Amino acid sequence: MTTEVRYRRVLLKVSGEALMGSQGFGIDVAVADRIAADIAEARSLGVEISIVIGGGNIFRGVAVASKGGDRVTGDHMGMLGTVINALALRTSLIKMGVETIVLSAIAMPEICESFSQRTALAHQAAGRVVIFAGGTGNPFFTTDSAGALRAAEMGATALFKATQVDGIYSADPKRDPDAVRYDRLTHDAVLQKGLAVMDVAAVALARENHIPIVVFSIHEKGEFAKILSGGGRATIVTD
Repeated sequence: MTTEVRYRRVLLKVSGEALMGSQGFGIDVAVADRIAADIAEARSLGVEISIVIGGGNIFRGVAVASKGGDRVTGDHMGMLGTVINALALRTSLIKMGVETIVLSAIAMPEICESFSQRTALAHQAAGRVVIFAGGTGNPFFTTDSAGALRAAEMGATALFKATQVDGIYSADPKRDPDAVRYDRLTHDAVLQKGLAVMDVAAVALARENHIPIVVFSIHEKGEFAKILSGGGRATIVTD
């Protein structure tokens, strides 16, 4: 089915923490299945979807550095966490009947294919959902930066950032009841105000490539498809 949608080709950035559900660690399969169902619903609108997934539910590289360890090693450990999450989400999508491929920025051919832009575009053209694992493949870069980078490489017309809240606020609304919610912002405003929705490198890369960032809640069932169809609740960051 193909309907009128806001964006025809998108990259979805999902945090590793989103897969934890109410657990303190790891992957809640029921939550992974629910997120996969939302992706399948959005795909049924005729939207081409690729995904970058984080690894914070398993390991954060900065945790090693904060305790005096080597940041590079820590980041490599975090990258491996994203591969685990990518495989889990792929499993959930396959259960939904959605053909999905995992491409890793770090070569591990026994587990998944290696990333190249050419390979990713070919899989997307064949109608598959493409999940990018391993971040950018480089230490010192977040998976937010990987999301903006892959969005640019895939020619995405929007970067969807799935978060814990329904948009961008002036402060954490869970801690500050006076936090102001924004419906629309520019990339420059996000950077100037120091809004912590994505890291500076990710926002700057999206700005340079004129890619809108759509920030919405991962916890609202069906919200991804609603926003694509012109409804829903989100903050849109544009030029």
